[in-house]
Amino acid sequence: MVTQKDEKLDEGRLNEIKDYFKWKTAIEMGLGGKVLKHGWANLTAEESGKIGGIVSKKIKKYYSKKH
Repeated sequence: MVTQKDEKLDEGRLNEIKDYFKWKTAIEMGLGGKVLKHGWANLTAEESGKIGGIVSKKIKKYYSKKH
């Protein structure tokens, strides 16, 4: 049986994984410095969308290997 505590832990872990892949992808795209200097809000919609799409693929791949 999954408890609320378990769900919160899983949600917290997912957020950590998302953040990790988000930063990793931004750095791979050469945007790490821009994000550090100006924050995520200063990325263009195109940059944010590209990062989001890549992160989604990486998370799916991560979980498919894990389970």
